[in-house]
Amino acid sequence: MKNLLFTLCLGLYCLSSLAQNDLPSIDLKTLDGKAIAIEDATNKDGITIISLWATWCVPCLKELDAINDIYEEWQEETNVKLIAVSVDDSRTVKRVKSMVNGKDWDYTILLDTNNDLKRALNASSIPLTVLVKDNKIVYEHSGYSPGAEMELYKKIKELSK
Repeated sequence: MKNLLFTLCLGLYCLSSLAQNDLPSIDLKTLDGKAIAIEDATNKDGITIISLWATWCVPCLKELDAINDIYEEWQEETNVKLIAVSVDDSRTVKRVKSMVNGKDWDYTILLDTNNDLKRALNASSIPLTVLVKDNKIVYEHSGYSPGAEMELYKKIKELSK
């Protein structure tokens, strides 16, 4: 009986860990207020970076700015796409559009004002950077320190092969 229970528990654990690799099926909003499924926004021909950020999160802004400086080169070399998902709530979401325009980021910007994606990814803090390939989460990193974008790029090149 103990072996059966152990086998069942192990099977459930394996299934739950496999399910965590799938990109959650969540609808987000564009800056224009249109609904879009996150999987429809991802790069079908390569790697997608999904970066959870907020206007009030200084490390988030530093990470997105650092990537922006070299993003064009990354795209040319690996065909990577970045989706910056703002987790600003209803009180601060008004700042997103003007901040993005001021930054001149060439990213797809989506809004997760209800934190549905953040919860589905079990993100306890931001910035959270996730790499997605074929709608599977293949890498995840939380936090930012200067130079972390180069480690991220190494991972992107590795996964692009």
